Amino acid sequence: MREPTSIILIRRDNIGDLVCTTPALAALRQAFPRARLALLANTYNAVILRGHPDLDALYTVQKPKHLPERARAAVLWENVRVYRRIRREGFEAAVACGSFTPTLAHHTFFTGARVRLGYVRRPLRFPWYTHPLPEPWDPCHEVEKVHRLLRPLGVTGAPGPLRLFPEPRELARFRAEALVHPATAGKSLIAVAISARTPNKCWPLERFAGLIEALLADGRLGVVLLWAPGSAHNPLFPGDDEAAAGLQARFGEGVLAYPTPGLPALVAALFGVDLVVTPDTGSLHIAAAAGKPTVAVMPPENVAGWHPWRTPSRVLTDPAGVAAVPTAAVLAAVRELSALHLGL
Repeated sequence: MREPTSIILIRRDNIGDLVCTTPALAALRQAFPRARLALLANTYNAVILRGHPDLDALYTVQKPKHLPERARAAVLWENVRVYRRIRREGFEAAVACGSFTPTLAHHTFFTGARVRLGYVRRPLRFPWYTHPLPEPWDPCHEVEKVHRLLRPLGVTGAPGPLRLFPEPRELARFRAEALVHPATAGKSLIAVAISARTPNKCWPLERFAGLIEALLADGRLGVVLLWAPGSAHNPLFPGDDEAAAGLQARFGEGVLAYPTPGLPALVAALFGVDLVVTPDTGSLHIAAAAGKPTVAVMPPENVAGWHPWRTPSRVLTDPAGVAAVPTAAVLAAVRELSALHLGL
């Protein structure tokens, strides 16, 4: 295959999936420094890659399922217009990042790229991909899985670290608030992220409360409480405002409850702290991109593919599920990483 002059990556999934694609972007930029590199993401996640140095263009489409039914037709039409712009660019290669789904195969085909790479689980009747690759059978990390898609382009070797860059204004805002808040002023900062999108990834709220109580009793770490914004009753984008309010009522000024109405604020907060406790969700991968020591509470089936990539970490799991992970184990992991990396 000849060296491509323009490449687009398709990654329409969740925050963590998108962050785990950034090493592939860096590898392509290094291999083809003169090529035009672009990425297609969804409108919710794309903001975290705005201005990314490895990208020349960032396209976005909106997922209709995130909208009321009355708005979906207009969104579908706007998505068609996005693909028309992409096709006019005449990309030579398109890479379908992630496991095979018919939707991902279709979106990759719609780019009009001459070379289309993606994973398949069985032979396809229609040539959505010009270079179908068998989906990996071994328990590799998602970062490695995406990186393997680049081999037909001549890109080999091991993938590098995750690459994210916080918005300077958001990072300055977080640091300014942490500097003056009575819970965090003059202390090493530990972010406690309580939100996870699916029930099998949720650590019980009472366990989080017990962890925060123990950390406050120690007194050496300032606790920053992070959560997904919005009500738990929102059918399209459920959040954890109610759960966070309950913790705020319990601990008052003892914690810095830091609202993150947009992803740039979340990225800045995770880059601004010193250590992170998180369930298996986007905050885990943002913390890894920031190089932060991370304590991750994960379902056992997700550990191999989604553990914190190339950052100091402790992964806690239990065959009975996330809810069975005891508070004492998480606290011990926090203390171990604090001693090793924060000198506490």
